[in-house]
Amino acid sequence: MSTPSTTDAPVPGLRSPGAGLATLDPAHTALLRGLDNLLTGLATRLAAPEVLGPPLLPAEGLTRLDYFRNFPHLGVSAGRFHPEALDGLAAGEPPTDLPLRPSGYLLPSATCYGLLLSLEGADVGGDGTRLSASGRCFRNETHYDGLRRLWGFHMREVLYLGTREGAAEHLEQGAEFIGHLADRLGLTLTRAPADDPFYDRGGSRARLMALDPVKHEFSTPDGTAIASVNRHRNFFGERLDISAGPTGPAHSACVAFGVERWVHAMILAHGTPEQALHRLRDALP
Repeated sequence: MSTPSTTDAPVPGLRSPGAGLATLDPAHTALLRGLDNLLTGLATRLAAPEVLGPPLLPAEGLTRLDYFRNFPHLGVSAGRFHPEALDGLAAGEPPTDLPLRPSGYLLPSATCYGLLLSLEGADVGGDGTRLSASGRCFRNETHYDGLRRLWGFHMREVLYLGTREGAAEHLEQGAEFIGHLADRLGLTLTRAPADDPFYDRGGSRARLMALDPVKHEFSTPDGTAIASVNRHRNFFGERLDISAGPTGPAHSACVAFGVERWVHAMILAHGTPEQALHRLRDALP
């Protein structure tokens, strides 16, 4: 059963502190935790150990990855109050009226960036490596819409670095996992290519993407993309000097899940948070 904007319903006693900022009640929180536990099944299947990425990303590193060329509108900068503002703060002046200075760091907009930057200069070997991580991500969107589009949200990713063949296999297994999990949870998802490259849209790789899409999204009937499989080719391997043994710059790929969006999808499919929790419990091993 599908209901409009069920996840947008107000929670008694709990209010959003601002646009795009959601406070989840106990039922929504239980859904998020339970779904994230199920999503870790892909990492278990692929023997991807759990790691914890950094809370901030250096702007210099993101620049080398064409982040600002591709997503100039998404970045959320971490600023520090200018020393001249400290007396005003202590005197009770409104913080929004006091000057900030750039820190040179941004909040993550995707979990994989921190992991990739942490592997700069590494050799992952001919067999490659996999990592799984979940973290808070932040995006400066043009608008926000319940749990479908948030300023801050949880993203789980399973990342692979290694050979071209290994990257392709990683995404194939990820897509298969998404399909099987959706069936267990009673979700109807549509897979389609997405125009969302990790690299300069004007470059040769971006032109190649028009012929050979590198990102596919899995969306609910209302058009909410809740998961994606992303093939980066050897872009990050080249930019970050990550090698795969004797094969040269590593190819990379990731499978990504927007966890709050999975909560939205469950309520959209099953009507209420309570009914969604019941279906989630039925899907547990």
